[in-house]
Amino acid sequence: MAYTFISGATGGLGKAFSIACAKNGYDLFVTGRSVGKLSALKEEIVKVNGKVKVITFPCDLTSEKDRAALIDSAVSNGVVFDRIINVAGVDTQMPFVEYTMEKLLFQLRVNAEATVALTYELLKLKAEKTELITISSMSGVTPMPYFALYSATKAMLTNLFTSLHYELKGSGVKVTTVLPGGIPTRPDLVQAIKEQGLWGKLSAKSPEYVAEKSLKAVKKNKIILVPGGFNKFLYCLMKIAPKRIVLHFIEKRWKNLRKDAF
Repeated sequence: MAYTFISGATGGLGKAFSIACAKNGYDLFVTGRSVGKLSALKEEIVKVNGKVKVITFPCDLTSEKDRAALIDSAVSNGVVFDRIINVAGVDTQMPFVEYTMEKLLFQLRVNAEATVALTYELLKLKAEKTELITISSMSGVTPMPYFALYSATKAMLTNLFTSLHYELKGSGVKVTTVLPGGIPTRPDLVQAIKEQGLWGKLSAKSPEYVAEKSLKAVKKNKIILVPGGFNKFLYCLMKIAPKRIVLHFIEKRWKNLRKDAF
């Protein structure tokens, strides 16, 4: 039985992907940390489409033991994956020296280690044809002072999955990396977008918009998706503008902002 895997499914964007996939009739294997939130999500999915099968598996993605248990569960139930959607991420924002070691490793393990390790294992269980979507970020297009660790982890994901787009050619796997701007999924993110003024308003896209565009993009095997016209403009601008100017602008813009999603 082929399922769509979604990490971070109980978050705003993960939920949007779950609902969009249910509307398309895709059977779902969804994971998140909270048993209660997963149960609530399953109820919402069934209301959208009562015909889809939904497997929920609570998992702390920073735990090798939990990740291994997730894979073992899929294997023991004969699950293969025709769609892998890597959504889970931690968007803590603060000067590097203000992190605790615990928070630093937590962000690294969720954004980098867990995404890479799960993808590696899930690809062993791929269907004959599989779509692989990974949520990176516009924040990974350039180094970002005061958002440095998040930016670095997202740049790593963009580079890795762009490479896999080519490595997996001919294997039946389509690979698309998504670089969204702001997504108003939590009250703190809504406030942060408001504080950015017109810039934030133009860059922000709803989770439903990002999910829909991502699912369409991977069917076309698009290498990179940057959702939204303004974000496409920024993406091109950051690629060609002198790095010193870009970094100076980011430094001034983000210096006094703090966001702790721990």
